[in-house]
Amino acid sequence: MKQIFFWQGIIYTFFLNLMIESVSAQSLKVVYPPANHETTADSIFIIGSANAQGNVIINNKPIMRSPQGNFAPSFPLKIGKNELIIRYGKEEIKRVITKVNNQPKIEDILSLSPSLLSPQINISKLPNELVCFEAIAPLNGQIAVNLGTKTLNLTSPLLIADLPPNSAILIDQNQSKNIIKKYWEKVKGCTKFEETGKNIQPIFVMNYEGKTISQASQGKISTLDPQNLMVIEVIAEQGVARTGASTNHSRLTPLPKGTRATVTATEGDWLRLDYGGWIKAEETRILPTNVPPYTIIRSVTSRQVGNRTEVIFPLQNPVPIAIQQSDQTFTLSLYNTTAETDTIRFDDNPWIKRLDWYQTQPRKVDYIFNFKSPQQWGYDVRYEGSNLILTFNHPPKLSNNNLEGVTILLDPGHGGNELGSLGSTGYPEKDVNLVVSLLLAQNLRNLGAQVYLTREDDRFVALGDRQKIINQLKPTLAFSIHYNALPDGGDAEKTKGVSTFWYHPQAHDLAVFMHNYLTEKLNRSSAGVFWNNLALTRPNIAPSVLLELGFMINPYEFEWITNTEAQQKLALTIAEGINTWIMKNEK
Repeated sequence: MKQIFFWQGIIYTFFLNLMIESVSAQSLKVVYPPANHETTADSIFIIGSANAQGNVIINNKPIMRSPQGNFAPSFPLKIGKNELIIRYGKEEIKRVITKVNNQPKIEDILSLSPSLLSPQINISKLPNELVCFEAIAPLNGQIAVNLGTKTLNLTSPLLIADLPPNSAILIDQNQSKNIIKKYWEKVKGCTKFEETGKNIQPIFVMNYEGKTISQASQGKISTLDPQNLMVIEVIAEQGVARTGASTNHSRLTPLPKGTRATVTATEGDWLRLDYGGWIKAEETRILPTNVPPYTIIRSVTSRQVGNRTEVIFPLQNPVPIAIQQSDQTFTLSLYNTTAETDTIRFDDNPWIKRLDWYQTQPRKVDYIFNFKSPQQWGYDVRYEGSNLILTFNHPPKLSNNNLEGVTILLDPGHGGNELGSLGSTGYPEKDVNLVVSLLLAQNLRNLGAQVYLTREDDRFVALGDRQKIINQLKPTLAFSIHYNALPDGGDAEKTKGVSTFWYHPQAHDLAVFMHNYLTEKLNRSSAGVFWNNLALTRPNIAPSVLLELGFMINPYEFEWITNTEAQQKLALTIAEGINTWIMKNEK
């Protein structure tokens, strides 16, 4: 019998070693970049892991790894294909990263390709407004634009630097770069048009090295009749207004559903409204009138509804608005509005000290609310017919010296088929977001708060639906829980720490406080505090902050992120920080 057990032990050990060798042989994993990755960055990081014993070799050089075997080294890239061979023991993974040349192709420049000409969309403007034309030309080339009865010569503008994309600030590379002219340059010219009702087809003409090439612009130019301008009404719940005719332009105050305005220019499917903001045509409908939707305003009233104050602005037309918050004031601007105000009733208010108003421009009135406390707790603005209703939330009413009376919305980022960033082992951000959010929810409930989550399991929730949940719930505070990554070109080995993101000034103090509280209490590195135009920082119904609690791609920080005890301590510390901030600001 002992002999049988002996041989059973030998066989078990043999198969166990075989399994260990098999696991070891399959342990090398590369989760980023994916196969056949393309980028314009100057470098790329390789995120992956392997068994902690032994060396991982990339292009014949050993790399640094964390105690658990994670790695994230960076490698410089040259234009074209870059081959990286990652080895661990007998296992090998190959990645080919193509650095794309983002310079225009010489054959496109010499052929005056339509893709290098602007405008590429139809443009209409008012008479005597500047319309600009651009082209990419070979050095020493001469380009002009034929515009029906006149010709416009294009010249090199006096720009000395290019600006990087917004994302460059995340890798500390947001400095401007001097323009180095190699074989091409941008040329530009602007002119005005007076005659209305015509569609002009711009024809670009290039003279270069004795050859002449002509190319029609993809966009046409027309001039609007100021006596017959289109009037639109916003049909989206919140019309997205921007500083220019593209999603690259910054957002302005959203326009409430029902807002009416005159269209003073178009660029493609973008409309410029009479107050200056641009909006997508699909968010509007055309009204059967060309009468400008102006209004007068007389009296203004207010009322308290529960723990909120509503201010009612009776108007003749629902006009465009703008909102500006500062530490202790809130300014509402009504465009296309003329004041005929003699009386405003605004009784003593537990939250608002005083309301002032000024006609700051012939058709613009500013209403300035002065608060009794510097912390604002959220607002809402909507049209009911032609009445503008502005609602201010009051501070929460606490009881029992805890968070009873406080409602907190937690948003675990990503979910379902949206993985978020990946850690060295392939563990997705969506999972740790949910784990920490559920732990945080329980800690907040233990402190007396009422807590809601945008998801409580692994499911996809669209960003717009997450925003709707916040707007419908009207919580005291909203937090979106995330973990971070970097764009190509960053340093995944050295970048680590906690960062917080805010959009409305009412969330700034909360974002700074939570950042400092977490970094100090948990002894974590700081990755910064950012103003950022994010879907989950934009809700204005409550102070809304997005927390990035660490970098999934950092091989060392990833071990802390996935540590169960660290997750529990993190969730408890976030809850304590929220409690401390509310106690500090609720009065």
